[in-house]
Amino acid sequence: MQRRRSTPAGISTLRWALTFAIGAIAVGALVAVHVFLLPSAAVPDAFKLPKASPPPLFFFFWFPLLKGGQREIGYRRKANELGWTQEIAPPLLSKLRISTQKVGITMSDSWFAKLWKPPSNRNFVPCVAPSSSFLPPSQSRGYLLVHANGGLNQMRAGICDMVAVARLINATLVIPQLDKRSFWQDSSNFSDVFDEENFIHALANDVEVVKKLPKELMTAAKAVIQFRSWSGLDYYQDEISHMWDKYQVIKAAKSDSRLANNNLPPDIHKLRCRAFYEALRFAPRIEALGKLLAERMRSYGRYIALHLRYEKDMLAFSGCTYGLSSVESDELARIRENISYWKVKEIDPQEQRAKGYCPLTPKEVGIFLSSLGYPSNTPIYVAAGAIYGGGSHLSDLESRFPILLSKEKLASAEELEPFKDYASQMAALDYIVSVESDVFIPSYLGNMARAVEGHRRFLGHRKTINPNRKDLVQLFDKINRGSLKEGKKLSNIIVEIHKRRQGSPRRRKGPIPGTRGVERFRSEEAFYENPLPDCLCQQEHKELDNSPVHR
Repeated sequence: MQRRRSTPAGISTLRWALTFAIGAIAVGALVAVHVFLLPSAAVPDAFKLPKASPPPLFFFFWFPLLKGGQREIGYRRKANELGWTQEIAPPLLSKLRISTQKVGITMSDSWFAKLWKPPSNRNFVPCVAPSSSFLPPSQSRGYLLVHANGGLNQMRAGICDMVAVARLINATLVIPQLDKRSFWQDSSNFSDVFDEENFIHALANDVEVVKKLPKELMTAAKAVIQFRSWSGLDYYQDEISHMWDKYQVIKAAKSDSRLANNNLPPDIHKLRCRAFYEALRFAPRIEALGKLLAERMRSYGRYIALHLRYEKDMLAFSGCTYGLSSVESDELARIRENISYWKVKEIDPQEQRAKGYCPLTPKEVGIFLSSLGYPSNTPIYVAAGAIYGGGSHLSDLESRFPILLSKEKLASAEELEPFKDYASQMAALDYIVSVESDVFIPSYLGNMARAVEGHRRFLGHRKTINPNRKDLVQLFDKINRGSLKEGKKLSNIIVEIHKRRQGSPRRRKGPIPGTRGVERFRSEEAFYENPLPDCLCQQEHKELDNSPVHR
């Protein structure tokens, strides 16, 4: 029987020291990854984590190894993919993955579920494939240049309309130029915001699209024209098409609202939808970060995307000053006066508000959401640029709904850096998170609100609550006068008003009876706000449609 060898005391002590050192280094590595490498996000004070203790001294030896090796962890990625550290929700977000929507709720489970339940889609599904009579484009008669004007979603709608116009006048469409002179002063080019290659290839069987005008036509005489607003088939095929007899290049000086919302051939309407929902995708890097932000919002559970259009440009344009100081009101008036293409200068703010033409204030949005029944721990994504007045105007909303997040809070500074100086690209991120949300609520019916609502209808009629601002303002004024209090009575009234304003299937609204001329077209529901009936069919009547749908 062998005798067990004894271990010298020095060796035993050395083993213990090495074991302790290895363990300490491992702990330090975990602290480094958690505290220093993962992106962070700002959250309301009530949800902030305790500050981490300073790292141990050996960390300063170990950290360079970690930092230098982080590119080796994960997978080999393409240039437009996010890094491995960006695939994970920021640590502050992961700590909030609690059932916030189940805590402290006195309402019944069935009522709570109803808050998030989308309307029945009545089996309406996308049907955008062309008919058998819609043939590939024939020999082009010339080139159509387009100057897209306005903000992101105004340009998107205009570009897709110009795709249809190019088809109507048998033109080759040159990749449009984006507006660089608007209020936002965004210098983005088409390929910075949209997936240019997808746009060209997705439309190959509909319209020929090229990146640039041929060199031999660069100096050729061009017909520069503002197409007539809300024009139909006759205008483009009779009046505009004749211009090919004199010119090889036609330039559309503006793109917004140049095509009628209704009464066009069914295949032209379907082409507009293919352009909007399939061809005009955002650039891959925008799509990637937008989907990541939506995933991070989803880490809180079901969420509302709130398009809070309480921004300087909208308030100045609309002349809405309710709740603002005299200094703020004067600043907005000066902005409106100095922007030449805003034609209306003198606006009565009280009349605007009474008619429902003003965006809801953050305070009014808070009352509205509470009255609908959403609990205070509902996660809300604020889809907006800089809120006018900042924290001073947001405080009332944030006091009611403290889980108030935005792209600036969900993403790290490093992640937002490529986009932060470009209004259209930042708006595109908001658009993606809004389309992906469980509930979308716009405080004002602008171009983004219309586009998001239409997209959500196209994707199965996801829940979109459209506030009746005119009725709400009357209720809010009663609260201010003391003749109505927040509570069950107010809640019942607001819920009843909005029962039929939640995005359920319906045909696109026509003009308001009695309107004439341009006002008649202006009063119609915008095509991209509601693609029914042209691009949605009920399942039992739908022909086989294998065309892809951009989600």
